[in-house]
Amino acid sequence: MYLVLFLLFLGQMKDDNQLKKSKSIFLIPITYVIAIWFIYWVEINFNFNFNKYGVFPRTLEGFRGVFLTHFIHSNTSHLFNNSIPLFVLLSSLFYFYRDVAYKVLLLGAVCTGFFTWCIARESYHIGASGVVYLLFSFVFFSGIIKKHYRLVALSFIVIFLYGSMIWYVLPIKDGISWEGHLSGFLVGLYFAIRYRNKGIVKEEHQFSQTEFDDLFDENGNFSPPEIVEKLEENF
Repeated sequence: MYLVLFLLFLGQMKDDNQLKKSKSIFLIPITYVIAIWFIYWVEINFNFNFNKYGVFPRTLEGFRGVFLTHFIHSNTSHLFNNSIPLFVLLSSLFYFYRDVAYKVLLLGAVCTGFFTWCIARESYHIGASGVVYLLFSFVFFSGIIKKHYRLVALSFIVIFLYGSMIWYVLPIKDGISWEGHLSGFLVGLYFAIRYRNKGIVKEEHQFSQTEFDDLFDENGNFSPPEIVEKLEENF
């Protein structure tokens, strides 16, 4: 139902010149989701354990997880819980923020992994949840900061769909990498501020002078132009 609501919202945007629909907006979301499911399928079917390629904080070997952790998941429940928000939020990113979408996704994912590596507990941290929190934070705060009414509406849709995620940036449940969630959330906020003037921004009202304005001088005093009547001589 939530996915349908989101797609209907996208459909209502198609008449806006600034939000012209691109045929490729679903390419990256679909590719990413297929990739993480395929990697998990390989892991299960060939009896691999990719957990060791996740982030293990403050070790050289664990640093490789900064780049790899976002593709590794522990079970199908973990995968499913990340797949839908990944698809929805990535679609939002590439639809409404095309100009900075790749920077936010690629640089943001690396930064999220790096901060997790710096601050997390000594354990393997895996999953695309950090990217989910990165996208959630960026899309939500960008709409609020830009004050564009459609982006603000998108922000409210995002908070409606995934607002409960905010609690998991705190250590309230064992077995969840709240450090990765917190890292993604803060990185998303940073990129929302950094790219606040990129892409769709609120247009300032342009004042245009009318005939009524000509009735006043530069100080605001009523000063209509003099009407000179031309008298025609009759012969």
